[in-house]
Amino acid sequence: METGINGKVVLVTGGAGGIGQAICKAFSSEGAKVIVHYHSSSTAESLADEIQGKAISADLRNSAEATEMISQIVSEFGNLDICIANAGHYPTPPRPLWEIDAERWSDTISSNLDLTVNTARAFLAQASKQKFGSLVMVGSTAGIYGEAGHSDYAAAKGAITSGLLMSLKNDVATIGGVRVNSVAPGWTITPKKIQQGVDDGLVERATSTMSLKKLATPEDVANAIVILSSDEISGHITGQVIEVAGGMEGRLIPKKQGI
Repeated sequence: METGINGKVVLVTGGAGGIGQAICKAFSSEGAKVIVHYHSSSTAESLADEIQGKAISADLRNSAEATEMISQIVSEFGNLDICIANAGHYPTPPRPLWEIDAERWSDTISSNLDLTVNTARAFLAQASKQKFGSLVMVGSTAGIYGEAGHSDYAAAKGAITSGLLMSLKNDVATIGGVRVNSVAPGWTITPKKIQQGVDDGLVERATSTMSLKKLATPEDVANAIVILSSDEISGHITGQVIEVAGGMEGRLIPKKQGI
């Protein structure tokens, strides 16, 4: 099926990460001009070279830098058709809320919710001028089902895929021609997760509430994002959250200690 993405200008924030790289390559394979955003990655430039795109650095926790990034892209390419707000940070180690101090909580919110808001604000300001655009915000099933040990991350991602998403899709209704959606990946095998260790026990626990008994790949997530971004395929879809999680129905509740 023709996606209509050939020749489009696409920004992928956090484009050098595990899922981010797959997103960049998926859009490039559709003929898009891809801008690979990064903050401190050492691989963004080589990825941009590989897909004949452009790497651009910005700290998206800073709203001024997010605005400047969008302005720079528009100045160089003339417009910005699609924005994938993928950047985020998964905090470790897991801790119950009463052991998460104020500093970690604030940092997690800033590195997930705030930078997504800054990205969305800057992109939609441009979209309101050009009267078109597709924004896909990357959330997480942690924000839908919760995740023990990561209430900070779940709260940030949950805000993205609920109140923020539903408000933005109504905000852009006044513009016309602009869509806002979200993708919520579940357990996804990225290079970072492999480094942290993925054994049979972890896979069994992660897939226990999934109807498809396997973990997602970054390509699974990337393909869903391309489809949702395409005006040709998804032109009448907005305000929706697509879970890429194998039919997950919830999270395992940890057993009480000693039982």
